[in-house]
Amino acid sequence: MDSARDDAETGRLVVMIPPDLDGERLDKALVRLFPEHSRVFWQKAADAGLAILGNGDAGKPGRRVQAGERILLAPFRPAATTAKPESIPLSILYEDDDVVVVNKPSGMVTHPSPGHGGGTLVNALLHHCGSGLAGAEETIRPGIVHRLDRDTSGCLAAAKNDRAHRSLVRQFTERRVEKIYLAITDGVPRPQEGRVEASIGRHPTNRKFHAVLASGGRHSLTLYRTVENYGVIALVECNLKTGRTHQARVHLASLGAPILCDCDYGRRREFTRADIGAAIGMYRRGKPAWPDAAGMETGAVPILSRQALHAWRLSFNHPATGERLRFKAPVPTDMLAVLAPFRAARKEMEGSDRPA
Repeated sequence: MDSARDDAETGRLVVMIPPDLDGERLDKALVRLFPEHSRVFWQKAADAGLAILGNGDAGKPGRRVQAGERILLAPFRPAATTAKPESIPLSILYEDDDVVVVNKPSGMVTHPSPGHGGGTLVNALLHHCGSGLAGAEETIRPGIVHRLDRDTSGCLAAAKNDRAHRSLVRQFTERRVEKIYLAITDGVPRPQEGRVEASIGRHPTNRKFHAVLASGGRHSLTLYRTVENYGVIALVECNLKTGRTHQARVHLASLGAPILCDCDYGRRREFTRADIGAAIGMYRRGKPAWPDAAGMETGAVPILSRQALHAWRLSFNHPATGERLRFKAPVPTDMLAVLAPFRAARKEMEGSDRPA
């Protein structure tokens, strides 16, 4: 079922609340449905009477919505964007008149925010696409339908017109988008394959972070499998069925195998060549874990100094044709630099085990 359509009689956009947002605050639900605008924007819009409930009542920001409920949004014009076009190289995986899919590098913020006024993916897209980006003249997050953390690399799609934007937002909301990530973990998940289905919300004592909660929070689901097991580290494939903040990072940490070099949820901030040598030694000896969770070496030049998480594959239906599009972003060099010595050691060990 489409979650949004235009009402010819009133000129408003009619939004249907999907089951995933049942019981959510109105302002938070609108952020999920239209992520190009902030929660503050939707709070102000609701207070100004731009959001009308299906029964004719004014939609207050804190009002809880119900699945299937209609919200009528009046035409509005947000404040002009402060994002400016910047000539930043982009790795384009696909582009046509409706969508552009990029391989976002680690270290790049998705859209402008406090402390990150420039150098973002949005700045780069504005230069690359010009006015050919949904909401390019009106929003702080033109074209954006989903986000990746600054230090997460990989596939990210943006809409180039309003029709494409609405279609992609619907597909993300209705979980018709496939998102498969690759992660190098500090330790091996236990069990090595399975599913994590739990509620995620703000950490009870540190609001900066998220956590698996015993009560409250929002439903989340990740299917995962260990692709390569090296005892002290592993390569894990994660299929994110929901899109909660920091989902893969929180779920893997809950399995006792946080993402390598995840400074928020992990055990170490960097991984050096000496760390690799020590880890391979333990792998050869069959040691199950690091002897020192704080790190193997300090002061050395790191091979990896960001969370080893990569949005590897992305697939969705084309907004205009309905054709299923599938994309894969090459694994970045810093993650390959960590994996290569372990793969070589495994090949050598397997060769030494063969009968003469």
